[in-house]
Order: sequence, then structure tokens, then C-alpha cells
Amino acid sequence: MHYDLIIFDCDGVLIDSEIISARMLINELAKLGVDVDLAYISRHFLGRSYPTVMEIIRREFHLVLPDDFEDRYRARLLSAFEQELKVMPHLSSVIDRLAIPYCVATSSSPLRAAKSLQHVGLGHLVGPSLFTSTMVAHGKPAPDLFLFAASRMQAEPSRCLVIEDSLTGIRAAKAAGMDVWRFVGGSHMRDHTQDEPQDARPNKWFSSFADFFQIAPDLEART
Repeated sequence: MHYDLIIFDCDGVLIDSEIISARMLINELAKLGVDVDLAYISRHFLGRSYPTVMEIIRREFHLVLPDDFEDRYRARLLSAFEQELKVMPHLSSVIDRLAIPYCVATSSSPLRAAKSLQHVGLGHLVGPSLFTSTMVAHGKPAPDLFLFAASRMQAEPSRCLVIEDSLTGIRAAKAAGMDVWRFVGGSHMRDHTQDEPQDARPNKWFSSFADFFQIAPDLEART
């Protein structure tokens, strides 16, 4: 398949976190009189950075958020992660057997990404191969983050494969000139997988990392 680098999104791909994040945000907004559901969260917020999500909320609901909203939300979210967060099934086995370099490019904050990965036993992904939207001028769906990751990992964009779950991330990967496969095995995708418009159609789909090397046997290291 001629790839030199795999770029993994984090939330909803490496870790089954999106359903937890969505539930927490729904609960926090309900306290402010804003009624949204999982379908709304998936449609408008999936794959976007926290500042972008907050800006959308302010604009769409004409809401002035309390000064402590972010701190309260992040604290409760990290607490929920400690109790509920899990690595995606079969993901660790895939990473251990990859034949080419890989990295992580996420819209999460550096602290949240690091703590989440460490909590589920993926702490080895934290470090120079973890890239967050805080490192670039424009987050997803702009291509900046993926292009930055490819540059730092010394890979040509056309030879990168992105693994994403969100339409926002798919758009970013396509804008970067990279192939992108959509992972639809996260809990947040159950009954809420969005239709893919023309500008957000991946090259392939898969629902379990158990199938990864069946799709791409050339990416498995030979023993």
C-alpha cells in the first residue's frame, strides 16, 4: 500500500472516550438549560477541539458560559475517564505488530491526551510522536495538524495513512492529501454513524482492529 506513516486520531479511535465526553457535555449543558442529545453532539462537535466546541455553543445557543465551566467540565471528565475509559479492543495488538512508524494527532488538549493514553496502558504513545491541535494555527477540519505530524515524522503526506472516526477528521486528512480509513467501532458510533458527504468519504471503513491486518497485510511486521 506504499505507506510510510500511520497517523492515529486518539478519541474514538485509540480510546473509547467519545461516548463519555458526550455524556458529560450533555449533562453540563443541561444544567445551563441547553438540551442536546448524542446525535447533536456527534453531528456538530465530534473531532473538534474544546475551544471550537465552546465557540459553537456560545454562538448557537447565545450562551454566556460561567467562568468555571471549562475547569468543572474537564475535572469531571477526567474523573469519569479514570472510572470508565478503555482502550479500543485489539488496538494494542495492532500497534505492537505494525511494520511502519506511527504517531497520534488529536484535537484533545495535551494534558487530556496524555492522561487518557497513560490510563489505558498506551503511555508509550505519549512523547515526541503525540501531536495536538495546540501545536498548529488551525485545528481539524483544516489539514494543519496532519501536515505538521507528517513533517515532524519526516513522511510525505501522500504516503501517510490516517485512521479517523469523525467526519471532521476525515475532511482534515483528505485536505492534507492523505489516505484515510474510518474506524466505526467506538461506542459513540452505535446507531449514530453519520452519513458521509462527498468531501468526507474515507478510502476504507472498518469496525474492529481485529480486522486491521486482514485489510492491510502489508502493514504487519514479518516475524
